[in-house]
Amino acid sequence: MRKLRMSELNRLSTEEFQEAPKNPIVLVLDNVRSLLNVGSVFRTSDAFRVEELHLCGLTATPPHREMNKTALGATESVSWRHFVETSDSLKDLKEKGYTLIAIEQTSGAISLEQFPFEQHDKVALIFGNEVKGVSNEALALCDFAIEIPQFGTKHSLNISVSAGIALWQAAQRFI
Repeated sequence: MRKLRMSELNRLSTEEFQEAPKNPIVLVLDNVRSLLNVGSVFRTSDAFRVEELHLCGLTATPPHREMNKTALGATESVSWRHFVETSDSLKDLKEKGYTLIAIEQTSGAISLEQFPFEQHDKVALIFGNEVKGVSNEALALCDFAIEIPQFGTKHSLNISVSAGIALWQAAQRFI
């Protein structure tokens, strides 16, 4: 066994990525404070070829030096839009036929591994503020809530970790 060289990874250039077909998945960041988290979500979105990122409320937008530390150039490849209000993003997505799914611990939440992604043609995954979670206003517009099972003493995961886990599961339907 050996590590693959960069030339063996067959990575797309930024231009090739922008032209390549995308998975019909949009990630919505609802007032995410940490620039490092936002940058990490950009990088993960690039890895799974998401259609778009919606950066809402106080969520920072590129360009930003701190965000670039974790994005590693993904702010140049992944399409994104900023919305002053998360509700405007969600209403826009709903009009376009997306199923809106909050990644949040709620009453009635479905465990991630049990959610039937295969029954939905286009999905938007909504991730909330690091302290307050997905806002109540955003939750009211969502079709479903998904909870990522956890087995330790902590009751939450970092948003960038949650995004990676949920996006991996959602992308299986489109790969």
